[in-house]
Amino acid sequence: MSDGTSYYVHPSAIVDDGATLGEGTKVWHFCHIMPGAVVGRACSFGQNCYVGNRVRLGDNVRVQNNVSLYDGVTLEDDVFVGPSAVFTNVVNPRAAFPRKDEYRDTRVGRGASIGANVTIVCGHDVGEGAFVAAGAVVTKNVPAFALVGGVPAKIMGWVCRCGTKLTPSLACPTCNRRYVRAGDGLTEAAG
Repeated sequence: MSDGTSYYVHPSAIVDDGATLGEGTKVWHFCHIMPGAVVGRACSFGQNCYVGNRVRLGDNVRVQNNVSLYDGVTLEDDVFVGPSAVFTNVVNPRAAFPRKDEYRDTRVGRGASIGANVTIVCGHDVGEGAFVAAGAVVTKNVPAFALVGGVPAKIMGWVCRCGTKLTPSLACPTCNRRYVRAGDGLTEAAG
């Protein structure tokens, strides 16, 4: 269950033998962590979360109530996942036609935030520092530091690492970080 470090598991939660939990991680009421899951340090799972075998979490990840992380989901360091967010792992599920060999991976980049009730269709990544607004449905990749919302999710602007919406000049009015375009997304400006 662990690499010898300390963590907290509520008595109602199940952490299967073989799961790895990092130091300082907290697993709250009615959660289930499967044996192949790897969870970093200082993570937190709210009530009623599920973490599949082939799921990887970095450090300081916050997963709120009622979130299921199915096989193929990777959450990098400092990711926030709001309550009842949904990560799928098969594009066209059918009960009569099992497709476990067709799972598609989803990666959420460092420092990104996934709002409440968001659905992320598998096979689409969310870039570093991106912000997915509550209720959005992600059907394509989300660029780094993009603010997306709606059904399907569309770019509505850009956000800073601190979570503040950037000005048109790609500067943060809160912490004064500046950004420049990099591919489809942004990256922090040097200096």
